[in-house]
Amino acid sequence: MSNYLTHGRIVGGVVTTPDLNAALADYHERLGLELVDHGPLTADLAASWGCPRSAGAKTATLQPKSGAHCFIRLVEAPLPADFRPTRTYGWAAYELTVQDVFGWPGRLQGSGFDVVGPPKALEGLPYFIPMQVLGRGREMIYLNEVAENTPTSDLPKANSLTDHIFIVILATPNREATVQWYEHLLQLDVGSSYTLAYSMINNAFGLPKDHRSTITMVQKGRLPIVEVDDYPESATVRSGPEGTLPPANALVTLAVNDLDALPLEYIEAPVRRSGPVYGGRRAATVRGPAGELLELLEIGR
Repeated sequence: MSNYLTHGRIVGGVVTTPDLNAALADYHERLGLELVDHGPLTADLAASWGCPRSAGAKTATLQPKSGAHCFIRLVEAPLPADFRPTRTYGWAAYELTVQDVFGWPGRLQGSGFDVVGPPKALEGLPYFIPMQVLGRGREMIYLNEVAENTPTSDLPKANSLTDHIFIVILATPNREATVQWYEHLLQLDVGSSYTLAYSMINNAFGLPKDHRSTITMVQKGRLPIVEVDDYPESATVRSGPEGTLPPANALVTLAVNDLDALPLEYIEAPVRRSGPVYGGRRAATVRGPAGELLELLEIGR
């Protein structure tokens, strides 16, 4: 573990995908992430996530070439026929810091990624230029080129063409209650709120282009972590086969100083785990207020 890991830092995200080998080609050969581990999902890890029926699924773990301690874990799972991205509560997207965002549409031609939001500046948010893609499992990935820090947060510029996840987006039925949960139970800080015409939400729900949604950043000091989005009332709970990982953006891992100091009910008691993600540290998983799976990696003991 390096000094990169501090309380609240994003350690990674899990993506479910119907074809692991094809998705691995997308993430490794097209996005340029390095394969650092692979093999079946162990029964004890699946159980700790509350997803025992996902045990045995094929997995691959990838890390940016920058060496940042942040991983995307691909887990093979069937894609429910009725799943639609950006219409359900839970983890909605992972935002990666990248270089040369305007070159990414060309780099991804012919891959399993569909460009659903070409690179463009956002109204009222001059700090980065985002681009949105959907993967084979209908996971939403933002490729963001950082331009400058915000008044209240430090945004990381990429040290490799594709670098680490620096913000995760959470869709919730109650933004204010969710923000308070992360503030009080995870000992994080409330950052700025923005009200803007959010094309991903408006397009997904058939709303007018000028419909405005409010989002709030949860951070630690000036470290951005979770963007909490208000979703329309027509959003639904993310469904999938019982006892398995949810589809698409399935689980997020955050670093915390002390698992025992947090007033949380873990799915299973914390245990030490090996491998690139855990490095012998303790980890445990909890369900958040929007039903999201949140794994916590202990770094302070």
